[in-house]
Amino acid sequence: MMLGVSDASFEVKEGEIFVVMGLSGSGKSTLVRMLNRLIAPSAGEIVVNDADIAKMSEKELMEFRRKHISMVFQSFALLPHLTVLQNAAFGLELSGVDVPTREKRANVALEQVGLGPYGSSYPNELSGGMQQRVGLARALANDPSILLMDEAFSALDPLIRSEMQDELLELQAEQRRTIVFISHDLDEAMRIGDRIAIMEGGRVVQVGTPDEILNNPADDYVRSFFRGVDVTSILTAGDIAAKKQVTVYERDDNLRGALKRITEADRDFAYVVDARQQFHGVVSVASLEAALRRENAGMQSAFLPDVKPLKADTRISEIIAPVAESPCGLPVVDDSGRYLGVISRSRLLRSLDRAETAHD
Repeated sequence: MMLGVSDASFEVKEGEIFVVMGLSGSGKSTLVRMLNRLIAPSAGEIVVNDADIAKMSEKELMEFRRKHISMVFQSFALLPHLTVLQNAAFGLELSGVDVPTREKRANVALEQVGLGPYGSSYPNELSGGMQQRVGLARALANDPSILLMDEAFSALDPLIRSEMQDELLELQAEQRRTIVFISHDLDEAMRIGDRIAIMEGGRVVQVGTPDEILNNPADDYVRSFFRGVDVTSILTAGDIAAKKQVTVYERDDNLRGALKRITEADRDFAYVVDARQQFHGVVSVASLEAALRRENAGMQSAFLPDVKPLKADTRISEIIAPVAESPCGLPVVDDSGRYLGVISRSRLLRSLDRAETAHD
C-alpha cells in the first residue's frame, strides 16, 4: 500500500495564490483533490471557516462545493456539442440554476476571461488557450471563494501559458479569491505564487514565499528545485533596498542643514522625505550649493532632475539598467510613496553576487 499524502499540515491564507509543487508522484494532485473531497482523506481535518470538510455528509459536501469551491483541471473537459456560453454555464445548470440567471453569470465570467464575443461559438472553433479560458470561466461562473487549479496551464504552449498566468494575476488583482494552484513548473510557481508548498513523497517539506524558500531551502531536495534559478526574476527592489543613505526633511529653510549633513557623512547625495517618510526627491552637494547661490531658492529647486523612485515590487531584472544609468542610487518606495531605502550600483551587484554564491 502506498500513501498518496502523509502528515501534510499547512494553512492557506484568504485571498492568496498558494502554489503546491513537486515532481511527478509527489502527491500534489492527490492533495488538491482532498481539499474538495474528490478523494476522501483517511485521517485528519480539512477546515474552511471552521467547517471540517472531512466530516461533512454527502448532502453538506455538495452544498459546500456548490457555494464555495470550483475546480479547473489540466484537460479542458469542454462538451463539444454545447456552445462556449453553455459550457461556461454547465456547472450552474447541474446545480439547478434557472436559465436566465446562469446565462447572465456565464456571460459575466466569459467577459472576465476575455471571451465575451465568443459565447455562441463552439469549442472546436477555439484555440487551446481560449478553450482553457472557457474552463476557467466555467469555474468563475459559480463565483467561488476558493478556486482549485490542478496543472491548469500545463497542456498549453509556453506563450499561451504565460498569457494565462497574466490573465489569472489580473483576475486575482480584481477579485482576491483564495486559489490553490498545482504545478510542477518552478518558473510558474515563482511567477504567480504568493506562497509555495514543496512536496516530496506525499510530504509537505517546506512552505514559504518564493524569496524565503530561495534563500533558506529546507533540505537538498528543495535546494535542487532552485538550482540555476534566475534570481533577478524573483527578488524585488524592496528585498534589497537599504536605509544607509543620508535623509533630510523637505523644508525651504533646510538647504544649509542638508548640505551640512551630506558633507559630515562624507556622501554625495541625500534623499528628501517629509515627516511621514514620503519620498520627495534627491539632492546633491552641487545642487544644494547652486540653490544657496540663488535668492529665495527652496529645497525643491535643488532636486536632481529625472531621478525616478523604484516601486518596491519591481523585479530586479527590471531595475538593472535604471540603477546602472542613474547618477545616484535609486530610492525605493512602497505603493503609498513611503521611502524604503536606496539601491546603489554596488548594493545591486553585491545582492546579485550573494544570490549566485548561495545557489552555486
